Amino acid sequence: MKRIIPLGSSLTALLLTLGLGATHTGTANAAPPPEPASASAPAASAGLLDALQRDLGLTPARAEERLRAEKAATAVEKTARRTAGGSYGGSWFDPASERIVVALTDPAKEDRVRALGADTRVVRHSAAALDRAKARLDTLTAPEGVAGWHVDPRRNSVVVTVVRAERDTPAVRAFVAKARTNGPVTVAEAATAPRTYAAGTVGGDPYYTGNVRCSIGFSVHGGFVTAGHCGPAGAAVRGWDGSAMGTFQGSSFPGNDYAYVSIHSGWWTVPVVLGWGAIPDRLVRGSAEAPVGASICRSGSTTKWHCGTVLGKNETVNYSQGAVHQMTKTSVCAQGGDSGGSFISGDQAQGVTSGGWGNCSTGGQTWFQPVNEILGRYGLTLHTA
Repeated sequence: MKRIIPLGSSLTALLLTLGLGATHTGTANAAPPPEPASASAPAASAGLLDALQRDLGLTPARAEERLRAEKAATAVEKTARRTAGGSYGGSWFDPASERIVVALTDPAKEDRVRALGADTRVVRHSAAALDRAKARLDTLTAPEGVAGWHVDPRRNSVVVTVVRAERDTPAVRAFVAKARTNGPVTVAEAATAPRTYAAGTVGGDPYYTGNVRCSIGFSVHGGFVTAGHCGPAGAAVRGWDGSAMGTFQGSSFPGNDYAYVSIHSGWWTVPVVLGWGAIPDRLVRGSAEAPVGASICRSGSTTKWHCGTVLGKNETVNYSQGAVHQMTKTSVCAQGGDSGGSFISGDQAQGVTSGGWGNCSTGGQTWFQPVNEILGRYGLTLHTA
């Protein structure tokens, strides 16, 4: 979640608000501005490194090394995918080696891909074949005991996740059997079913639709993106101070979980993700997609700032309201009211919080809708620093 500032505020108030690190109470609290960009600057602020240390068990030094390695791996992955062509079987970041691993169905492509700086693994199924198998599963209606499904490049399989207590029910067993007729399927378990993270109105939080509280995702020119389940198209939005803020111009849920809110005059947007005092507020500089295995952090109005890793992509999540497609799964925790909030990797926007299971006391997993899909759907331009 980030702060959106009324136009009536002075420039000084804006600059101070960019560095906010505490829950707002209706007036801006002075704090240092976000760290400036610099070619010689470290990979991340001390606060971000501390967050990675807390949530991933890394020392600050190791966290900084990892962020640099992930940035390099992201660049290598793009080139490796083109080089692999039809033999591309997916990719992921390996924290142990701090390198991108590229799966290939054709061993003859290994030397060329390794020359780019990637490690390789020979697999049976191409990414395209796995995506087709997953797309066939998307045409099925899943029972509540099925939490979702996604392509896992490390397993070279479509993974169907079932709720542990429901695994042996006839409906779940029948779904899994049907799924296996569509391609390679592996079954995994989740402790509970996923749910969305909207919450009732709580004073002092970022925005409200009716009696629902959610979190802002990312500024775009003219407004912001957030989760679709937070409000329907045409719904009015109130800001953190309770004043009229904007309107949902587009919203999709289920099927997708994204929305675009246009803001009224009197408000403007800034390319910032709130660090809630855990770290300095983060400037958003782009939306390059982080690979599976990379570290990622989330900002939300309930549980503030938390980090984890990317666990999977293109997953279908089966909420009680219906299935949502093309989601990214993470190990980051979240709770009610965090819906719509920002997922960011370094200074690159990743997506908006949708839902998950668990909480930030005992742990859990969350899914987000990738931001680039939302930008493309509504023809939006991300507001970047």
